Amino acid sequence: MASALAALMSRPNLPLAPHASPIDELSRLRKALGRTCPRLLMKRDDLLSFAMGGNKVRKMQAVAAEALADRADALITCGGVQSNHARVTAATGAALGMKVVLVVNGPRPEHMTGNALLDQLFGADVRYVSSRDLRAPAMEEAAVEMRAAGRRPWIVPLGASTVSGALGFARGVTELAASSFRPDVIVHSSSSGGTQAGLIVGCALLGLTARVLGISADDPAPQLTAIVQRLIAEAGATLGAAPHTIGADRAIDVDDTFVGEGYGRPTPESTEALQLVARTEGIVLDPVYTAKAMAGLIARIRRQDFGPDDTILFWHTGGQTGLFA
Repeated sequence: MASALAALMSRPNLPLAPHASPIDELSRLRKALGRTCPRLLMKRDDLLSFAMGGNKVRKMQAVAAEALADRADALITCGGVQSNHARVTAATGAALGMKVVLVVNGPRPEHMTGNALLDQLFGADVRYVSSRDLRAPAMEEAAVEMRAAGRRPWIVPLGASTVSGALGFARGVTELAASSFRPDVIVHSSSSGGTQAGLIVGCALLGLTARVLGISADDPAPQLTAIVQRLIAEAGATLGAAPHTIGADRAIDVDDTFVGEGYGRPTPESTEALQLVARTEGIVLDPVYTAKAMAGLIARIRRQDFGPDDTILFWHTGGQTGLFA
């Protein structure tokens, strides 16, 4: 385990956000949820000091380092018009002096708002396609165009949920391990799988026994579980680690019952969660990911799935710009 942890920490990782994000105690939210509510903590990755924060920053620190090691001078990625990942990729390119092409599905906004506005501010070349299926061909087309112009483009998959991205997030668990907090459960929003895989690998390597619960923002649990399992297996191969040392023997816990009518569509439960956290703690969630994850946590607290002596850590993965889209 020690050698695998050393291998993780020796991997290239750009210091885009060099400061650890804080861990806050949610005492007023706990009081609002009643006397049987467990201790509630929040890991504030929304406050990471780069590109408006969020979990994609941790991933891009690793993925961009990999791209630079391959002498890339441009980044190409994809997402929706309001993609958090696209926004962080655009900012990464700006910080590193790399050209960025973003292929996004959806109509070009008449007025730029939210992440679309930030993509423009960071200087990305944004190309619009009509559907998700057209994103990959458009990225390849952009890569061919760049190579013909003498550039060395690097294609970053959706959400930066590669093994490198997952391992970049696993490094973030060292911040939790260095704190005095030892949660029984870590709850977060799970979408493309890299964050959940990184949390599981990081906890296993650092000897943290917390159960990692991902609340899906879109995909069915079996599909998301398979992605997380694959990324954990790839992480083990990359680090030269035995499966049990990187969490491959741990259950993959995904809850897909809070998606509602689909990705990006608020539910009554997510709206309540967003408002409750804002009005008790002054903390802003986002309507696409973290509000649904918090709704899942609140539902479990109300069902008394946790004991009052348990400690639950909610890992805030950012994305508040979605409120301004």
